[in-house]
Amino acid sequence: MVKKIVGLVIIGCLVAIATISFVRNNVDKTEAFSNEQMGTDLATNPANEGIGKGDSAPNFTLTTLDGKKVKLSDYKGKKVVLNFWATWCPPCKAEMPHMQNYYEDMAEQENVEILAVNLTSSDVGIDKVKAFQEDYALSFPIPLDEEGKVGETYRAITIPTTYMIDTTGTIQNKIVGPMDEQMLADFVKNLK
Repeated sequence: MVKKIVGLVIIGCLVAIATISFVRNNVDKTEAFSNEQMGTDLATNPANEGIGKGDSAPNFTLTTLDGKKVKLSDYKGKKVVLNFWATWCPPCKAEMPHMQNYYEDMAEQENVEILAVNLTSSDVGIDKVKAFQEDYALSFPIPLDEEGKVGETYRAITIPTTYMIDTTGTIQNKIVGPMDEQMLADFVKNLK
């Protein structure tokens, strides 16, 4: 009787191990947004008074994480993905690998620049931003909004918030919430 119980326990453990192994091998590890709602385009929302679809993107000058001055108007003639984020924001963390993949694979051929403005005034310090950049191997510019004025101008209340700006400096889309690589590619494709 004891041998049967021991045998059943061993068989049960083997079945559990096999099941766990099967599940782990069949879960899509690249699905970063499984529990996240994708971003929504709010550019035509009436609540966006003065900063919606068809409006000129307000110019700004910020210093990037690596100490360079960045001025939005310097990118006229390029499509700009203007993203507002913070290191403590889970949807921002989920979105960044997709933005980096897009930047590496498509930005040059699509004439796109990604400016990922860190809302430093509401973040946990520049050291954390540097660590975040290194952890995620981000190579696009990260301007620091240390006073919060640019985020306020662009009404980046919910983050991530991303503006799609065409080559003339005109806002075409405002996406509130995270984007994956395909969504990013689709919005950029519609910019002139």
